[in-house]
Amino acid sequence: MDAKDAIIFQQLDVIRSMTENNLRRVGDDFWGAPKPAPRNVEGSPHPAAPADQPTSVSDATSNVSAPAQDGKAPAEAPPETIEALKGELQSYIGLARIKREVNNLINMVTVAKLRAEHGLPDTDLSLHMVFSGNPGTGKTMIARLMARIYKCLGILSKGQLIEVDRSGLVAGYVGQTAIKTSDVVKTALGGVLFVDEAYALTQNRGENDFGQEAIDTLLKAMEDNRADLVVIVAGYDGLMDEFIHSNPGLESRFNRFLHFDDYTTDEMVAIFEMQTKKGAYTLDDDAKAAVRRYIEAQNTNAISFGNARGVRNLFEKVLVNQANRLAALPGISREQLMEITVSDIENARAEDEAEDHAKDARDSSDAAPDFVALNRQLDALTSGLAKEPKSDSEAPVFPGASEPEISSEPETPAERAASSQPQARVGAAIDPNMAETTKATEDRLNV
Repeated sequence: MDAKDAIIFQQLDVIRSMTENNLRRVGDDFWGAPKPAPRNVEGSPHPAAPADQPTSVSDATSNVSAPAQDGKAPAEAPPETIEALKGELQSYIGLARIKREVNNLINMVTVAKLRAEHGLPDTDLSLHMVFSGNPGTGKTMIARLMARIYKCLGILSKGQLIEVDRSGLVAGYVGQTAIKTSDVVKTALGGVLFVDEAYALTQNRGENDFGQEAIDTLLKAMEDNRADLVVIVAGYDGLMDEFIHSNPGLESRFNRFLHFDDYTTDEMVAIFEMQTKKGAYTLDDDAKAAVRRYIEAQNTNAISFGNARGVRNLFEKVLVNQANRLAALPGISREQLMEITVSDIENARAEDEAEDHAKDARDSSDAAPDFVALNRQLDALTSGLAKEPKSDSEAPVFPGASEPEISSEPETPAERAASSQPQARVGAAIDPNMAETTKATEDRLNV
């Protein structure tokens, strides 16, 4: 291989590394870490980059080497400092409890290293962690930051994050799960293995489920590679508690729990505003108020809305409506391209509400056959109970029910109308609440 080929291969490797880093951080931006200024091939700020564009600690100090020049080896990026990483942590919106916990952990590890340098004994620190909380609360982002912090502190050799879920660890046949899990661990050595929705490994215990095999393999790997591997498991609150307490090995290795609170409305509005600033968009006071109303209307359930993830989705829908509005205008100015108006936000909200109503209608339509079948079964049951018994010995006796009176007089219209409701009378005799249940079913069908 001549010098020219070597340069080409080195440039391709740089492109690959940059692509991997960009993909790994694509989910970070909407939480609060600002973007770096664009860079040219020499690694200096791009001339076209706005002078006031903020830079990001995470991207500015990423482990991407500059391209080789004249066949020389690529220059290594400067190592990250713990002060810079702390500054990035504090720049994130919300996460007050997590910031305290991470700072506590950084201080503990720092002091432990100092004691070791002075020949003082110290207890082993458990660096494996359990992250619990609803979707979109920053668990993956903090896991990635922890990998970089551990590398900066000398705990890990590489500092990469490998993210998997159950499907990335468990195979479908006997003997394959251990191999699959071991391969994932090999890629995570020197960094953090982040297992999302880890509780799924123990939820479906059965003859053909190999989740426990994945756990056993993972526990052994954590013990064998304790000097250069950190495992973080994540998921919903209660389910993660059940997962950790389902296995003594998990309980002994995971004793550091970080709970991620849902974002408040103020924090989500701040995330939306941060997105607009990063994208060079503008919001006036009326538009900010409309954003707050939009978020409050959609955030009726933190799990389904997704916290910061839901805000990002709302922001993208607003941009779609802005684009639709601008597309019909002649001679669009720079200011118009930057402006997000109240109408853009209100139109996005109206589309979301219409979609929600349509989904509710589909759900009701899908459920209607079930209510019809239930009513038919109820009719058959109560009609059978309402039949006149063949003899006194076969007559059903209901608590609180009076003996039926037999009259030779013809029924009046009112009596015929009353007698056409045997289900309600018999149902009330069996269970006083059945009449209300039947009425609720009928009302649902009428709707």
